Amino acid sequence: MTRPSLLDGSETDRPGAAAGLMLAALLTLALQDSFVRMAGAETTLWQFQAVRSIGNVALLLLVARLVWGTAPKRPKRLWAVVVRSLLLLVSTLFYFGGVPTLTMAEMGAGLYTFPVFVTILSVIVLRERVGLWRAGAVLAGATGAYLILQPGSAGFTWLKLLPVGAGLTYAGVVIVTRRYCRQESPVTLAFGVGISYVAAGFAGIVFLALFPASPETQAELPYLARGWVPIGWAVVGLAALCSLLNVSANLGLTMAYQNAESSWLAPFDYSYLVFVTFWGFVIFHDFPDTSMLAGMALIAAAGTLTAWRERRRNRLPVVAPP
Repeated sequence: MTRPSLLDGSETDRPGAAAGLMLAALLTLALQDSFVRMAGAETTLWQFQAVRSIGNVALLLLVARLVWGTAPKRPKRLWAVVVRSLLLLVSTLFYFGGVPTLTMAEMGAGLYTFPVFVTILSVIVLRERVGLWRAGAVLAGATGAYLILQPGSAGFTWLKLLPVGAGLTYAGVVIVTRRYCRQESPVTLAFGVGISYVAAGFAGIVFLALFPASPETQAELPYLARGWVPIGWAVVGLAALCSLLNVSANLGLTMAYQNAESSWLAPFDYSYLVFVTFWGFVIFHDFPDTSMLAGMALIAAAGTLTAWRERRRNRLPVVAPP
């Protein structure tokens, strides 16, 4: 019997392969996100996502043709794929909504509050019990978010809350992927996301053409509140490059979550904070201050502690009651 490909979904765990996939994917995704921010001065979120996602869909059709000789496989749970795609779409809107005001480090740090929200949603949605260790990790993560946002300080702006909103919705993506989409092909999942991005991109362009935002709103949210602006071939080329990077990264992330427990992947997941800070420094010459670095460290420590406790608990023998 032929061993199934990683592109066919998974019913068994491969933790080593999952960790390698996640590190490579996060390095690629951090670079792609930096390019998206770079394009923010020349285009709008709706235009860029529409053009990039058309490239995503084309690449995924090509991958499906090369691997299976057909179109991407139909979802086994259509509703779950739709919910996952919509959650990832909303997360993207939140994440890039503050471009170009927010730095890459601020965006990445806000997004990586998602393990805190995963724990909270696990209690609310999945009815899981949370012990003292996980509660302490949530408190540490919340403290880290406070240090990053610095509410009440002169440097605080409500735009810093947008990446935290991305963290909340991305937590939903993690839960839905692991619980309901494990047996789906990563190509199918990525294809669903690509279709939703294309539709949302054109819908945003049309909506803002019919109902333009006020000049004040456009000045505050130039990447999010504008619909159509003339773009050159350089932006199209950057969108095509981002498409290639995005498809590669998201296939890798999806395969990683399908092939290992979230608790195992959590410590590797925080490498994104290192990668996005690195690219932010190299490309934009931005670097987080001491308070933000401390907040990022607390968030990473909280997630890693939760992962360690989950793995330790899963290894404990089950003792039958007397």
